[in-house]
Amino acid sequence: MIAINELRLPIDHPPEALEIGILKRLEIPLTDLIRFEVFKRSHDARKNMALTFSYTLHISVRDEAAVLAKWAHDQHIRPAPDIKYKPVTKACGVKKLQPVVIGFGPCGIFAALILAQSGFKPIVLERGKPVRERTQDTWDLWRRQVLHPESNVQFGEGGAGLFSDGKLYSQIKDPHFYGRKVIDEFIKAGAPAEIAYVAKPHIGTFRLVGVVERMRKEIIALGGEIRFSSKVSEFLIEDQAIRGVMLEDGQEVLSDQVVLALGHSSRDTFYALQRAGVFLEPKPFSVGFRIEHPQSLIDRARLGKFAGNPLIGAADYKLVHHAKNGRSVYSFCMCPGGTVVAATSEANQVVTNGMSQYSRNERNANAGIVVGITPTDYPGGALAGIEFQRQLEARAFVLGGSTYEAPGQLVGDFLEGKPSTVWGQVIPSYKPGVHLTDLARSLPDYAIEAMREAIVAFDKKIKGFAMYDAVLTGIETRTSAPLRITRGLNYQSLNTQGLYPAGEGAGYAGGILSAGVDGIKVAQAVALDYEQKS
Repeated sequence: MIAINELRLPIDHPPEALEIGILKRLEIPLTDLIRFEVFKRSHDARKNMALTFSYTLHISVRDEAAVLAKWAHDQHIRPAPDIKYKPVTKACGVKKLQPVVIGFGPCGIFAALILAQSGFKPIVLERGKPVRERTQDTWDLWRRQVLHPESNVQFGEGGAGLFSDGKLYSQIKDPHFYGRKVIDEFIKAGAPAEIAYVAKPHIGTFRLVGVVERMRKEIIALGGEIRFSSKVSEFLIEDQAIRGVMLEDGQEVLSDQVVLALGHSSRDTFYALQRAGVFLEPKPFSVGFRIEHPQSLIDRARLGKFAGNPLIGAADYKLVHHAKNGRSVYSFCMCPGGTVVAATSEANQVVTNGMSQYSRNERNANAGIVVGITPTDYPGGALAGIEFQRQLEARAFVLGGSTYEAPGQLVGDFLEGKPSTVWGQVIPSYKPGVHLTDLARSLPDYAIEAMREAIVAFDKKIKGFAMYDAVLTGIETRTSAPLRITRGLNYQSLNTQGLYPAGEGAGYAGGILSAGVDGIKVAQAVALDYEQKS
């Protein structure tokens, strides 16, 4: 096939304009065009006076060689890459010990799916509950201030990505197009077909529920096994090789291949890994607040006269500022037309996150505004970052009134350094509720100083970003795992053979798509390792 890049058309073009554009661009008659598909569609919001869709198209024509030769010097016309997923190997015979996957978030789902599709019949151990039961438990915190420590925004089928915007884009390098495999499997499981080509695809929480259920059913149909409420408490290691795991109820699950698809909040499991002698190291992460503006303000600032156009949808943003004190401040997990949600997994702590449904039609836009920190800010070893997070989250719980309400403040008051006492025109979306206070007490001084400077700087990029009535809700601490379960050759732990750290919890992903891609890579490594040993 042939790929055409940057074929531009007005955003309101009729469907037939794509075919006409292809024929004109390649200078071929209609009879030579066999078929075409949209590989990617994007728009550039910075050019709102002449906004167009830019297409990348994959095209089949009658004489491909002649067409490519004619346009050999045109950088926008090239042979289309082969994006079809190809399994690295298939299971031969019956494996004595089945591979084990710990965790059933995006990474664990795709690790288990690839292993199952390759004939390896994995056992998945998930500490939380099936997705619909987990959803009910999560609503208990949001609506009744009742936390279920093993079934919440962080733990359960679907992982932390389930209660998010469902974003499916990433900046990872993906030369083998594993990301396309992730997208294709989501579509096969019921996700909207458009996620295959829109520039910033997303699914949304409610749709993800059904998608995750159908993927689970496929894994089971292929011989895999999913065990819910199966929390791993100990790792069985002999001679620096994994031999299996012990569950909290005392049951042992033996295996010489264990995929660690932990989420970034599996703190007790990190401690179990340390007890077992698995190599861990601290790594940078970020802390900050959620900021909410009227979505209409963001739309006008980013899209100009095209604000509200249904073909474009709710506008987003991505911002970075390097503060004078040396800290980097950036927007994180921006959720257009979404809500701020309670995301703690431990009692008497407050953690925030952002979430959007597929429609992205809620009144407010929200994003994390977070400050980068490094292990020098929390010295003490591989697990010191966890204790640093806990201290901040416990402080936020108290500032919020010790009821799982979150501490909040108007942006104008935050910039002026005074507590807020009354809401303005922006009403916070966080449930169970927001308690007005002074957020400067919730984070280290260097973080507050950097964020105050950054918000003013961001206002120069998005007019109205520093509006007085915009709302800050604290705190955001689970941007990524505060440690890395370091791996070496063949994706295995640096010092434990057969143990495969993967995904966000291991420090190798950051979002649904990158976690799914890492799950695929690790599953392939497991399959190849088995093939070499058999």
